[in-house]
Amino acid sequence: MPQWIHLGTLLRPHGIKGEICMEWYADSPALFDAPLRLQVGQRPPCPVRIVSHRQHKGRPLVQLEGIADRTAAEALRGARLLIHHDDLPEPDEDEIYVEDLLGCAVLLADGSRLGRLDHVEYPAPDKEIWSIRTDDGKEVLFPAEACFIEGFDLSDPDAPTVTIAPPPGLLDIYLHDPA
Repeated sequence: MPQWIHLGTLLRPHGIKGEICMEWYADSPALFDAPLRLQVGQRPPCPVRIVSHRQHKGRPLVQLEGIADRTAAEALRGARLLIHHDDLPEPDEDEIYVEDLLGCAVLLADGSRLGRLDHVEYPAPDKEIWSIRTDDGKEVLFPAEACFIEGFDLSDPDAPTVTIAPPPGLLDIYLHDPA
């Protein structure tokens, strides 16, 4: 299980007082008040505190402690906001954090194994794409929408599984052998 969870990416300054527009991947704005870390480039994550946040054109604007002008905010463009896995709230009974599924077996509705969940991409705030690595090394990019996810089996913590029902034709795109 990963230690740090990527909650959002700082994008660009907004105004002259240090506010920063960000891409936010979490569902809950309550996480703005959680103990967060900021990772700039490849440097180790360091503690950061969000002193204020508001919505602007569908994205959060945040004010970070110690960032008081546009120049300081610009220096943080591309930085990642992280949270330690242990600081996440407990998910509801019918929910799971996708980070807890990384590396798990991905099964199709008929019970056959497709591969394992390798990583997750967030092309937009409300979109999640799972990268599934097949046993023969191919990558399948799967739109992780509720209508395509049949369920999870976490009863064996050493061998969790997720069962999916990909949209028609999706697997043909990735698994078709052109030869």
